[in-house]
Amino acid sequence: MRVILSGGGTGGHVYPAIAIANKIKSENPDAEILFVGTKNGIESEIVPKYGYKLETVTVQGFKRKIDFENVKRVFKLLKGLGQTKKIVKKFKPDVVIGTGGYVSGPVLFNASTRKIPCIVHEQNSFPGVTNKILSKTVTKVLTSFEDSHARFPEASQSKLVFTGNPVRQEILDADKCEARKKLGIDENKKLVLCYGGSGGSKTINKAMEKAIKHMVDEDIAFIFATGKRFYDEFMENIKDIKLNKDQRVIPYLEDMANGLAASDIVIGSAGAISLAEITALGKPSIIIPKAYTAENHQEYNAKSIESKGAGVAILEKDLTPERLDKVLFKILKDEKILSDMSAASKKAGRPEAINLIYDEIESVIEK
Repeated sequence: MRVILSGGGTGGHVYPAIAIANKIKSENPDAEILFVGTKNGIESEIVPKYGYKLETVTVQGFKRKIDFENVKRVFKLLKGLGQTKKIVKKFKPDVVIGTGGYVSGPVLFNASTRKIPCIVHEQNSFPGVTNKILSKTVTKVLTSFEDSHARFPEASQSKLVFTGNPVRQEILDADKCEARKKLGIDENKKLVLCYGGSGGSKTINKAMEKAIKHMVDEDIAFIFATGKRFYDEFMENIKDIKLNKDQRVIPYLEDMANGLAASDIVIGSAGAISLAEITALGKPSIIIPKAYTAENHQEYNAKSIESKGAGVAILEKDLTPERLDKVLFKILKDEKILSDMSAASKKAGRPEAINLIYDEIESVIEK
C-alpha cells in the first residue's frame, strides 16, 4: 500500500494525519507513507519526529481582503500545484488523504485529476473552505461531527461518512485509578482539569483566578495548565493563594493521557482533537471556544457538544470569573448532573474513529 498524507498549519490538522499513518503501518507494516506539507508549518517539526518522510511544497492561504499580498500568494499556489504534481506522479500512491490546511488543496487536486482515490478528513463541525471545495472532486469525505454534513455542498452529500476524530491510543488506554496514582492525587477528591489549548488562553486564565480560590477553599483537586507564556504572570496573580499537593498550576501538561483520565470535569477550548479526547473518555466539560478562529469553527464545535448534553459552552465574550465559577460549582456539587453529562459525553465520543477511518481507506483502495 502506497499512501500520501497531507495536512498542515496546526496540530489539529497534523495529529489526525499521524494517527492515520500509525494505524496504516500497524495493519500494513510494509506500507509506504509519504507526508506532503510546507517548510514553515508545524508539520515540518512533528512529522519527522514520528519517523515519516516529509516532502515540502510552496503554498500559502489567502487573506480575506484583496491586496498585493494575495497576488503573491496566487503565484505561490501555482508553484505549489506544479510541485505537488511532480510528487504525486513520482510516488504513484494508491490513495491520497488530506486532513486539512491549505497544503492539502493542491495535493488532492492533482491526485483527483489523475483518477487516484482521494479522501478528505474534516475535523471540525464547520468545514474549512479548502475541504468544502475538495469535497466535490474527492472519492470520500470523512467527518467528525454529524451536524457538519449540512454545511457541505449538495453535490458532496453522497460521499460523506461520519467517522469521528482519531484519538491517540495512550489516551484510550489510560485508567482513572492508575492515573491518580501516577499523578499522586487523592483518589477521593473531585479533580478539575483545565487547559486553554497548547499555547494557553489569557481569557481562560483570567476567568480561572476566582475558581481556583474557590477550589482551594473547598479542597478540590485541580490541574491547570496556563500556557508557558502566561505562567509567570498567572502565578504572580495568585501568589496569596496557598495550594496543597493536589492543586497544581503548571505551564504545560505533558502527560495529557493521565491528566484526562484522572479528571472528573474538563475546562478548555473547543479544538476538535481536544473534544474528541474528552468525549472518548466520557468526561463532562465546560467548553470555551476561542474567538476569531477560521470560520468560527470552535464555536460550532462547542455548540455541537453542548447540544448533546455532554458539556456547557461559554463564549469568550460572555466569559467572566463569576460565570465560570458558578457553572463549575453547579456541576461539581450535583452528582446527577455530573453523571448525566458523563453519560452524554461517552455517547458523543467516537473511540472507534481510527478503525472506521481505516475501513474507509481500505474500501476506497479496493474499489
